[in-house]
Amino acid sequence: MSRRGFSRGRRMVTYESRMGSAFDPVSIPHFWQAYGSTADGRSVDRWKAQHERSSVKIDDNTVMRCNWVDLKIAQNSKDHHTDQFECSTYWEDDKYQRQDPYLILRRGQAFVVDLQMDKPFNKEMHDLKLCFEYGKFPKPGKGTSVSFHVSAKDRPKEWGAEIVSVVGNTITVSIITPPDCLIGKWDMRVDTAVKLNDGSTRLFRYFFPKQFYVLFNPWCKDDQVYMPDTKLLNEYVLNDVGKIYAGTSKQIGSKPWNFGQFEDFVLDCSLLVLEKSGLALSARGNPVQIARKISAFTNSPDDNGILMGNWSGNYEGGTRPTKWVGSVAILQEYWKRKRPVKYGQCWVFSGVVTTICRCLGIPCRPVTNFVSAHDSDGTISIDDYFDMDGNLLEEFCEDSIWNFHVWNDVWMARPDLPSGCGGWQAIDATPQELSDGVYCAGPCSLNAIKAGQVYLPYDGPFIFAEVNADRVRHRRRNDGTWDRYFMKASVGQKISTKKPLVTAVDSFSRWKKEDPDREDITEQYKFKEGTSEERAATLAANLKSTRRDLYDRNTDGDDVKFEWEDKDFITVGSSFDVALVMTNKAKEERKVEITLKAAVVYYTGVIKSFVKGDKFEITLAAGEKGKKVTMSVTPDDYLDELVDHANFKTTVIAKVDETNQIFMEDDDFMLRPPPLEFEFLGKKNEIKTLTPFKLKVGFTNPLPIPLTRCMFIVEGPGLQKPMEYQLMDVGPGKRAEQTISLTPKTAGNKQVIVSFDCYQPCDVTGMFPVTVKG
Repeated sequence: MSRRGFSRGRRMVTYESRMGSAFDPVSIPHFWQAYGSTADGRSVDRWKAQHERSSVKIDDNTVMRCNWVDLKIAQNSKDHHTDQFECSTYWEDDKYQRQDPYLILRRGQAFVVDLQMDKPFNKEMHDLKLCFEYGKFPKPGKGTSVSFHVSAKDRPKEWGAEIVSVVGNTITVSIITPPDCLIGKWDMRVDTAVKLNDGSTRLFRYFFPKQFYVLFNPWCKDDQVYMPDTKLLNEYVLNDVGKIYAGTSKQIGSKPWNFGQFEDFVLDCSLLVLEKSGLALSARGNPVQIARKISAFTNSPDDNGILMGNWSGNYEGGTRPTKWVGSVAILQEYWKRKRPVKYGQCWVFSGVVTTICRCLGIPCRPVTNFVSAHDSDGTISIDDYFDMDGNLLEEFCEDSIWNFHVWNDVWMARPDLPSGCGGWQAIDATPQELSDGVYCAGPCSLNAIKAGQVYLPYDGPFIFAEVNADRVRHRRRNDGTWDRYFMKASVGQKISTKKPLVTAVDSFSRWKKEDPDREDITEQYKFKEGTSEERAATLAANLKSTRRDLYDRNTDGDDVKFEWEDKDFITVGSSFDVALVMTNKAKEERKVEITLKAAVVYYTGVIKSFVKGDKFEITLAAGEKGKKVTMSVTPDDYLDELVDHANFKTTVIAKVDETNQIFMEDDDFMLRPPPLEFEFLGKKNEIKTLTPFKLKVGFTNPLPIPLTRCMFIVEGPGLQKPMEYQLMDVGPGKRAEQTISLTPKTAGNKQVIVSFDCYQPCDVTGMFPVTVKG
């Protein structure tokens, strides 16, 4: 029996066939049994009735039994926007065994079934009842067992059914589920009752042998996840490929990602998350609680969840996070082994969350925040501490700034919050800080974050700090007192997600300064920096922090302006310059002492090693503008220290002798990987389902050292399960190339996603669009 096969979870009973003989229920496609009731309508104990029914003589000409239920899966799947699920169509598994389809519905919306009876329906003689059960121990009082008469008067937003037509022995019935229906697998049975001459009735029960699925319905106005602009659902629910942004605020790149929410096992795996997370059955219709559990169970520190995080740089025993190009391989491994997959980092957690949410019907988007704050002490500020010479006092520093951090937004109403807090809600599955004793974050209303209403659930202070905390540099004077230097427009820059309703561009665009697919949603999280509204929100949030006196004092004015010189995209393996530009706004000259440093850092902002440093003493003439100091960094300086993403942090510590003005600033950037090139072998406009086609992928090694332990990873929903192609070492300036063959299973617009992995730090990925004809 299929892994989705019917399991009643009750004691075995003897069933009576239409011809009156006993049979094994597993050996036939349907089963039913007879029950009794008294003439005055009181129910007879079901188990007692089953043993006594053999003495009851029933005229078989009056009895109507259900033989089978046609779920009309093709029609209902299309109506419910679930026809992309592989398990809703006839398909072949990895062993090419044909699998029957399953009915997947969205709640709050009617669906139609045909009841195949053994004789015509007579409303004067027969009574028809539908019963639905959820979980192992269904109970009417828990909403996990419901039954109702067909054509009974329906109550709004509740279960109900009516007869659409009766043709011969076929009864077509329209069934409606409530818009708050529990999400998951449901069992169905059909009860038919016949009225006897002595006033009693006999009940014949048909158990449908397969479960069906009910998901959230963002197309339904009464569902809590309803999205008024339903066109956006083509992106936030139905799009199975996309982009996750990474890099720095000045060098934004993208990672193609295969969400794959319609792959055959993903739906069952997503529901397993709810089961293993311990979420109460009664809460499995509540998107707020489900989103919070998804946030918690996607990571593994406290619940043995899907994915294990690793930021050490040592990935022995698992998969380097940069190697993943989609959620499918991760969920497939978890589904098979039922233990955490090694390893993930923030964008991987976000990709998996996107897959699960979209699979269950919750509109979801991955969100990348550049210059993302990690406030570990609840001050809603990011505090660094220095001595008078600008040396970092590490013993005081607990907070950090990540070059980028990725989480998710989910769309839903929030009836548990004040009016205006519905819409996008932030959730974060990356295990950073505990929330109610568990590593999770959110859902937290974006509107509440923007207004500084950090007291509203969940995790408002932490998420507000990620996008809008002020950075505070504390300088300890020789007498032990502290000066404060505020950076009020540093944190939370160019918050990004993929635009809806656009086609992902190919790999050559993933490092352009203006990616046409990128949508900047910064102003959905906060008011424009420096405006009165933004300052009011920051001060309001600070009043709910662990330190409410942060803004009691101000710094003195400065008369020398310092700015970093922007860098163009620099390919990994190249030299680059670190340049600081100064302007003297005073009417007198200024002498400035400057220290420049360059460090290789992890994307979390943690320094791996300093690779270059230099000191300068310069004089600025009165009113002088554009004075520049430069420090050059070569590949020999950094190649041995390079880590994933090729991230760098440059820091400046400057002191103006005449005024004691102190400037302490840093700048993050990354080196660009080479582009992945695609070549289609054949006629691109002739790609057809079940017909193989070939692509050649490749790039040139830009490093002065060989690439070792090389492989290409290829996948694409409806095109290719994750595959790996091993390569020989690739020498300096040599080509890494591979020809790949793909066989489309379904028609439509598809994306081939390719990643290159090797022992050396590398982030070469690309995406190639194809159109498959039926």
